[in-house]
Amino acid sequence: MAAGRYRRFLKLCEEWPVDETKRGRDLGAYLRQRVAQAFREGENTQVAEPEACDQMYESLARLHSNYYKHKYPRPRDTSFSGLSVEEYKLILSTDTLEEFQDMNKGLWKKLQEKFAPKSPEEKQKAWARVLTRPPT
Repeated sequence: MAAGRYRRFLKLCEEWPVDETKRGRDLGAYLRQRVAQAFREGENTQVAEPEACDQMYESLARLHSNYYKHKYPRPRDTSFSGLSVEEYKLILSTDTLEEFQDMNKGLWKKLQEKFAPKSPEEKQKAWARVLTRPPT
């Protein structure tokens, strides 16, 4: 029966889209990673809790099929901000979020990052220079 579960999860992973704009934060990529961890031996993997595994699959399948979107339809496709889905996707992309984080940094933090050594070798050289200076 583990082989059937494994195949169902693989099919779900194939159908689940991966959003390249959300590097490191995408649900589709995370799902693939977790399925690979859970079924390390492929079809030969023994599932410790089959009921929990089946329940997880059913929950993910409902999300993928937009079950709740159809069960609870929204009157409009906007939110309190009035932005469209495309505008939200642009704002929530990893690149845009990184830009916002850079904008929110203070001047002192920006200066520290600018002048901080980048590689471990540069850090060692900087510490060596500081430690070998004669006292003033």
